[in-house]
Amino acid sequence: MASEKSSVASIIVESLYNAGVRIVFGIPGAKIDSIFNTLEDHPEIHLVVCRHEQNAAMMAQAVGRISGTPGVCIATSGPGAGNLTTGLLTATTEGDPVVALVGSVPRLLSTKHTHQSMQALDVLSPVTKMAVNIEVEDQAAETILAVFRNASTSPRGAAVVSIPMDVGAGKSLIKAFPAKAFPSPSLGPSSDALLQSVARMVENAKLPVLFLGMRASSVRVVTAVRKLLSKFPIPVVETFQAAGAIPKNFRHLFFGRVGLFRNQTGDRLLAKSDLILTVGYDPTEYNANQWNPNGDLNIVHVDFTPCDYEHYYRPHVELLGSIVENINYLTKEVKQVNSCVDSDFCKKLTHDFMVWQSRKELRRETGLVHPLHFISLLQEKVSSDTTVISDVGTVYIWLMRFFFAYEPRKLLCSNGQQTLGIGLPWAIGASLIQSPPCSQNVVSLSGDGGFMFSSQEMSTAVLQGCNITHFIWNDEAYNMVEFQEEMKYGRSSGIKLGGVDFVKFAESFGAKGFRISDSSELEKVMSEALAYKGMALVDVKIDYSGVAELAKELIPEQFN
Repeated sequence: MASEKSSVASIIVESLYNAGVRIVFGIPGAKIDSIFNTLEDHPEIHLVVCRHEQNAAMMAQAVGRISGTPGVCIATSGPGAGNLTTGLLTATTEGDPVVALVGSVPRLLSTKHTHQSMQALDVLSPVTKMAVNIEVEDQAAETILAVFRNASTSPRGAAVVSIPMDVGAGKSLIKAFPAKAFPSPSLGPSSDALLQSVARMVENAKLPVLFLGMRASSVRVVTAVRKLLSKFPIPVVETFQAAGAIPKNFRHLFFGRVGLFRNQTGDRLLAKSDLILTVGYDPTEYNANQWNPNGDLNIVHVDFTPCDYEHYYRPHVELLGSIVENINYLTKEVKQVNSCVDSDFCKKLTHDFMVWQSRKELRRETGLVHPLHFISLLQEKVSSDTTVISDVGTVYIWLMRFFFAYEPRKLLCSNGQQTLGIGLPWAIGASLIQSPPCSQNVVSLSGDGGFMFSSQEMSTAVLQGCNITHFIWNDEAYNMVEFQEEMKYGRSSGIKLGGVDFVKFAESFGAKGFRISDSSELEKVMSEALAYKGMALVDVKIDYSGVAELAKELIPEQFN
């Protein structure tokens, strides 16, 4: 007997389930409602209705980054699909797997000027790894499989599939592929000859350094790196998105995070190193011309993919393939490493890296809250397994430099596109993929400017029962732009904000609002907000008077 046809919508939803998807973020519309209608009946996929498609894409990005399984967002045709653009761009730039499903007009109308018609794939193709249309019903299963495998293959990113309205309502004989078809193929190690060569380079180096980038942030890669460090005490520098690779018991090997401005202890370490092993490094986080301005540092590139070879990034060796297997090979093959962490130079760097902890601002009793006071107190009050998320702005420079994270993908930020507004959506995504959902507090931070990009999602957080404490560092300005404009022009322009009572704003959504107007209130209110079960919003009057120090004391190019 011939196999019965299944609805395309059911094939797509079953494909999502087989791919490991258990949560979908989106906003409905007529061109995609067949998928929503089918999702409504699925017992194990949770559908989260968002307040803006951009935020749905950002929530999906958080799921992809934290879990490694592509996060899924869904939107209708025209403006719905267009609104996904920034979220998908952020995911692709920052290596986070996301699959977007977008509706489109029926095929017979696709070449006509009609209601909500748009060549969505022409818009979304530049910001995704793959953008494809399901032309006929029998392509549905294969196309969904293809976009998941594409999004999951390194370098990871977003993939989008367009589903014409009549295709979604149609039927097909070709069923969803089984779960075993969805994982991307595994990679092996680099060649023995290259690995042996690098092992000898590590043994002979006077000051070898591990420089960990965004693709070194997975649990598997971090585990391999920690095994290497447990055998050989090699100094480590992280980019912002590699945060959490170094555990607390290896803190003596950690020389901080680098990015934006070449003025950190990690920058000084890189400048002195005679061998830098970049592991999962991506220049979107920190361009090589910034940390290697003379183009003369000795580099070994360890990654899934070839490097962007250029004047400032010229590796002597590229170890391509499985980062885990290549690091494990070096751990076994290297016989000895120079104990450079005990050198006077490294001891001086360690002192300089930690000296901020004795600054008087950490003990401020009155006045506006100083960023370091806030960070040191938050560090005391959250556990190492708490997910902490920083939106973009001055807040993220302070937090990513000075907040210690000891577990992978527990301290998150957008460091490729620096997309304003990711803080709250990512917190929602992080909360909802917990097991059970919303069981642990998630902490997120933003400036008042970044928060207003996605503040409407407080409604989503409240209705979903998320357990989130979101702190707003409020100075009534786009401060990250302001202080850089002042550095360039001696004045600022277009940065003034204000006019929002964030406590009342939170309460209007059913959230709990708090305010910290003075340093004397910081510890008490922070404790209350972190203890609150549900969506809590904290308006923190922040002191940015010393913000210029973030970009001062740049290391000269001739430093060696």
